[in-house]
Amino acid sequence: MSKVVSRIVKSNTNSTLLLANNIIKTFRNGEQETCVLKGIDLTIPQGKMIALQGASGSGKSTLLNILGLLMRQTSGKLMLLDNSLTDLSDAELSNYRNRHLGFVFQYHNLLPDFTALENVAFPAAAPRGRLTADIKKRSLLLLDKVGLSDRSNFLASQLSGGQKQRVAIARSLINNPKLVFADEPTGNLDQDSAKQVMNLLRDINRTDNTTFLISTHDSNVAVNCDKIVRIADGKIAALLEDDIC
Repeated sequence: MSKVVSRIVKSNTNSTLLLANNIIKTFRNGEQETCVLKGIDLTIPQGKMIALQGASGSGKSTLLNILGLLMRQTSGKLMLLDNSLTDLSDAELSNYRNRHLGFVFQYHNLLPDFTALENVAFPAAAPRGRLTADIKKRSLLLLDKVGLSDRSNFLASQLSGGQKQRVAIARSLINNPKLVFADEPTGNLDQDSAKQVMNLLRDINRTDNTTFLISTHDSNVAVNCDKIVRIADGKIAALLEDDIC
């Protein structure tokens, strides 16, 4: 396994979007110290769909939060678009995250009293304090992309589970992110809706060259990705992929 990881770390070519090198994360509770991530080395190439799998307690969620700039690592280096993120301030990390990353959550996290359009527009409109014509136009285009142009003025509370998740996918794309993190995006959906969501993510990946890192317990989701990264006991236990990039 160490040889495979070493090979990936050295493959920092122009196609590398995100690079994690020897990521360690330790949590403290009084005098007790727990090491959750124990030296993770990983690259995320541009334009790929990558599945992240691991049992509860494996460190999967912690790794996803660190790669998504929602949590800081204890040590190790993190680079996005060839820029080191290790020493950025909290405000700088927040700005970088908003500009370059998108997020889709298991429970969609939509604002129930906002329309579908307003939910999609929110990440772009909130920093400006208003919904501009350009943001509204892009929001409508994204709703059309996910097949919900006829639901733009529906409140989120009026949408089905599958429709809510499609709105969440459109929202994740509003700022033209280079990388989208999807945390169990099909975990709360029935089989047909889950299939539709995965087909949508793959279509966006292929047509827009958007990179996805998908945390999932669903083997049907994982096998449709370009690479499967399996985490166990805070380490990469396996890498399955079509080719090493």
